[in-house]
Amino acid sequence: MSFYEVIDPKFGEYVLFNAPVKQLATGFDWVEGPVWFGDANCLLFSDIPNNRIMRWSPDTGVSTYRAPSNYSNGHTRDLQGRLISCEHGLRRVTRTEHDGTITVIADQYDGKPLNSPNDVVVKSDGTIWFTDPHYGIMTNYEGYKAKQELPCNLYRVTPDTQDIDVMIGDGNCPNGLAFSPDETALFLADTGRMFSDDPQHIRRFDVAADGALSGGDVFHEINPGASDGIRLDTDGNIWSSAADGVHCISPKGALMGKILVPELVSNVCFGGRGKQQLFITATTSVYAIKLNRQGAQRP
Repeated sequence: MSFYEVIDPKFGEYVLFNAPVKQLATGFDWVEGPVWFGDANCLLFSDIPNNRIMRWSPDTGVSTYRAPSNYSNGHTRDLQGRLISCEHGLRRVTRTEHDGTITVIADQYDGKPLNSPNDVVVKSDGTIWFTDPHYGIMTNYEGYKAKQELPCNLYRVTPDTQDIDVMIGDGNCPNGLAFSPDETALFLADTGRMFSDDPQHIRRFDVAADGALSGGDVFHEINPGASDGIRLDTDGNIWSSAADGVHCISPKGALMGKILVPELVSNVCFGGRGKQQLFITATTSVYAIKLNRQGAQRP
């Protein structure tokens, strides 16, 4: 059985042909938001419809980390190693402190409630960037059905001042996001408005020293499916979710190869020893594969 599809011979250097795609856990409804905690040797991920955050460890297997989770979706860690979470249910972004208490990072803009924060990254200056599509308030499946009062924006929060700024407001439904290793580019997946024929693609923005964005041209279109969650390796290759697995895209936007997964993939993250293991959330299951690549995300 082949776990790969090689399109560019360079991709053959990234994969280990005796390293399988392993199913680590299954039995969920829609898994999302994987984040690796190297200091605890574990992966956290969301089982959104079941309103819980799960924990997987190679030592102890699967357990419940938090329930209820306010229908949490995407997660990351800040520069101090604290968990940052996007919550559909309470329409907010939160930080879990080291003592377990919860701090609200953002829950409104311009006096109006956020839609349903979806995915989040932390830049090296400590600012928190998150997408806010409407998916979590369109039905009661991944949150609570509610009126949409704001556009689907990309926001930046400066924790020290609590300022929240709209960084991108011209997309349809911004979703997954990731910075290039040197933070001079931001890649943003736009998965379109629910129940619409919006285009679905990855956009690339130039990032100025003060964080201002410019550009925004279409960088790549996933086929089949759409890009939902994305991460980059240390060479700037983009690893994106797709309908048939995980696609590896070069820094120039060319498809290099695929990791084939038997379920619809939602998101990915690097972790494990040396950050060379790719964790994959896919519909009802979590998978992992060891690569000859190193993830670029922090911490």
